[in-house]
Amino acid sequence: MFPENTSHRPTEQAVTIHQPTPIAPYPAAPIVPVQHGSVPAVTSIVLPDGRVITGYAVDHTRPEPVTAMPVVSRTAVNIALGGIGFASVCGGLLLLTTFIAALAALVQQLIILAAVIFGGFTAVQVLTAGQSKGATTVNIRKAVIKRNHFHG
Repeated sequence: MFPENTSHRPTEQAVTIHQPTPIAPYPAAPIVPVQHGSVPAVTSIVLPDGRVITGYAVDHTRPEPVTAMPVVSRTAVNIALGGIGFASVCGGLLLLTTFIAALAALVQQLIILAAVIFGGFTAVQVLTAGQSKGATTVNIRKAVIKRNHFHG
């Protein structure tokens, strides 16, 4: 089938077999006490070709969520709340000033009433003094003043 020409014949090459070299045993690591829950669970993954890889699941570090800046600043909110509070107090302040004005008018009326009553009482006492029996009558004579000297 093949011609006798040996140039087209596959040549046999020497096959070299490599034997694996044994690895020196690694000294055992010291056991470190670990808090419960801090060691991740062991996970096994089966690859499509049938190989099994076993290892620890590593969680990727997640960046801190960026806090969104508020649409309105806190200072503006505080000023608005202060304005609302002041507006709600203004009605009470208006009532308070009205109450103080009414109280001042009442005190003024009471003072005038006391003056009228006391003045009327005094006038009655003076006018009825000469008519009562126990009153003292004072006669006033005509006095003459000449050159800054009193002559009575």
